[in-house]
Amino acid sequence: MQQSTGRESEQPFDDVMPEVQESGLKAEQVKQRIEQGQRNTVHRSTSRSLGAIIRANVFTMFNAIILVAMVTVLITGSWRDAVFGFVIIINTGIGIITELRAKVTLDRLSILVASPVVVRRDGKNIAVGHGDIVMDDLLWVRLGEQVPADATIVHTWGLELDESMLTGESVTVRKHEGDTIFSGSTAVSGMALVAVTAVGNNSYAAKLTAEAKTYTKTVSDLSKGINTILKYMTFIVVPLCVLLVWSQMNAVGGWHEAVASGQWRNAIISAVAGVVGMIPEGLVLLTSLNFAIAAMRLARQNTLVQELESVETLARVDALNLDKTGTITDGGIEFIDMVMLGEQTSPLHHSEAMQALYDVSNEENPNATADAILQALEDQGVAAGKIRDRLPFSSARKWSAIQRESGELWYLGAPEVLLAAMDGNYAQVAQAVTSYAQQGNRVLMIAKASVDGVNGEGELSPTIASGAHPVALALCAERIRADAQSTLAWFREQGVRCRIISGDNPVTVGAIAAKVRLTGDREPISMDARHLPKDIEQLAEVLEGVDVLGRVLPEQKKAIVQALHSRGHVVAMTGDGVNDTLAIKEADLGVAMGNAAAATKAVAQVVLVDSKFSHLPDVVARGRQVMANMERVASLFLVKTVYSALISLASVLSASPFPYLPRHITYVGALTIGMPAFILALAPNTRRYVPGFLKRVLRFAVPYGVAVALSIMLCVWVLPGIMGWDLRNRQDLFVLNATCALVLLFLGILVLAQVARPLRSWRGLLVLGFALAGLVGLLTPAVATFFALQVPQGSMLMATLAALACSAGIFVLCNMGARSVERIISHSKQTRQR
Repeated sequence: MQQSTGRESEQPFDDVMPEVQESGLKAEQVKQRIEQGQRNTVHRSTSRSLGAIIRANVFTMFNAIILVAMVTVLITGSWRDAVFGFVIIINTGIGIITELRAKVTLDRLSILVASPVVVRRDGKNIAVGHGDIVMDDLLWVRLGEQVPADATIVHTWGLELDESMLTGESVTVRKHEGDTIFSGSTAVSGMALVAVTAVGNNSYAAKLTAEAKTYTKTVSDLSKGINTILKYMTFIVVPLCVLLVWSQMNAVGGWHEAVASGQWRNAIISAVAGVVGMIPEGLVLLTSLNFAIAAMRLARQNTLVQELESVETLARVDALNLDKTGTITDGGIEFIDMVMLGEQTSPLHHSEAMQALYDVSNEENPNATADAILQALEDQGVAAGKIRDRLPFSSARKWSAIQRESGELWYLGAPEVLLAAMDGNYAQVAQAVTSYAQQGNRVLMIAKASVDGVNGEGELSPTIASGAHPVALALCAERIRADAQSTLAWFREQGVRCRIISGDNPVTVGAIAAKVRLTGDREPISMDARHLPKDIEQLAEVLEGVDVLGRVLPEQKKAIVQALHSRGHVVAMTGDGVNDTLAIKEADLGVAMGNAAAATKAVAQVVLVDSKFSHLPDVVARGRQVMANMERVASLFLVKTVYSALISLASVLSASPFPYLPRHITYVGALTIGMPAFILALAPNTRRYVPGFLKRVLRFAVPYGVAVALSIMLCVWVLPGIMGWDLRNRQDLFVLNATCALVLLFLGILVLAQVARPLRSWRGLLVLGFALAGLVGLLTPAVATFFALQVPQGSMLMATLAALACSAGIFVLCNMGARSVERIISHSKQTRQR
């Protein structure tokens, strides 16, 4: 949760802000507004609240059913058969504690990610949290920041805002003194001092920023599958429970006889056994538990997961769009040289171009490239010159400009953009640009125009004067991250297609992509984004053959994500700049760097706090582990649901006694489902997840559930006749229940072995360990007595061995039948595709 600290930062900002006459609010005025509730309090959470966590884990439909069932059994006086209720309480407690630990970790990390804002108070510029802004505060809006509260501009230094989150239009809007700006918009150029006019719930920030950063329950394939299972179970459990009670009463001689003899207690207990078995309560618990544990583990590696269920998306990613700056490179820029063009090689021309390069770069809030140029030129003794007006750099325009007192215009920006607006043939200049870019340089062009390029309002025109001509090229270079090459190699091995999407020259980006072996041994294919088609389907076709895109506009990055979606790809997008915001929000998984703009971090599901690209494999691998293991675990739980439902239905239709007690299902479920599931859910697994979770789980659960149900019901229908058991006799019924429990334990181990494959690893030892645990429990008098188990002896031993042999045969036949049906269906699909 983004909370106010109640204290202002001691870090001064006066040296990096323009000088203004306004002093801002005094401390007493700030205190007064806080007391009046005029504070920009917006609760933003990266995790659910304490109350929400408790409600989500405790107050569920199935916990209610379990509680009612437990109370019902306790009324009968058989407290041992109510032990399943205490297991649910323990499991729920584990879920709450785990998610609370994850919450503490994520919230602590979220505070590190939160970007402060700078306000002017008592004549000083100080950093405060978003929640510390008060009404009438003087607030600095800087490049890359999202406006935190509605305000009116007091002074502007070329401020341009991206209001796409408010209007849906990606065109930047230049703001003037007196204009109103709204929270949720983002500064893409220049800066401004503004007076806050609305805070908290009265501003757009309460809606837009909270919506972007709040904990949300993402609709996912896993969630939809589990919700579908739970929805159908809701309709089945209650009516089947009523029918079970009715049938079990009839099985002991009818209602009158049951009440008179006290057999109603056994009837109720048997009905509860059927209901408890049908509820996959641990599946819901393990799902939230795994998401929380995955988020907590990632947090320990400085990776903040802002939406827990986005962990699933990590598993499905097959297309990764990388912003070059801050991802492949570390964001560090070095100014290499300035190369004069044409005949303008005299020291005077060189000095004039050098001064122009400095002055155009010398913005109030320069970006990394401009800052590198300024530092290098200052070391050479260049100082700021006098200028009349300035048009700050914009990622949408890809150039900036100044006008000197003499009226001449100087431009600095992307060479191809500037050349395209100039009159004349500059083919040789374009060749030189390409040559330097192929060497991996970031090439900027310095151009000059002597014409009057101001508009009617006395401001620089946002269009390039046609009479401009190139003067020099500024060469810069980016530092490539040391871990970039190995990280990209990991993604290639995992079948994830990586593309670099950048606003820089495609040749430059292509050279960097080759250095980091983006495509392995193959040379990466580069393209200028200005030649991309606007139609989404055509764009998707082009993207299949492109690895590197340069000169990409913010709206094009978003369109690229949409095009990949149209081809069924699950897309992850990384970035650190404001120009990446639209694409990150559009992607299935948005990944922002820790040093990214506030707006970029606000819309991302995952933030790499220390900005290390090398964390991404851990992020994806953790998601794959969760999803692949949850599919295993879900299969295990749903086998129990299937056979419990079938056994309950068969008992109702045949008016047979229910084959086992609630304590039996507790014992067998703990050893073959509950405890193994927790271990399997946390095991390493890097298999990429593909949609179709529910179909695959049911394809496994149905045949094995049928095998278990058929084996158990054959014991009920056949064994009493062969063994001469009278099921109205409590001792004979006890022996039948104990025999069925052993068969159920045996089949549960077989199902566990199928789920845990391959068994030539620790998984085989896991299955063997729980099988031995079941046997030890059977041979331990205290355990056997508590769970109503019985070691088979004499005639019961022969009956149990026969039942085990028969159930093993049924299990194998159902397995073979399921595989045959699957092959037929698969063959049929292939035939239709031809």
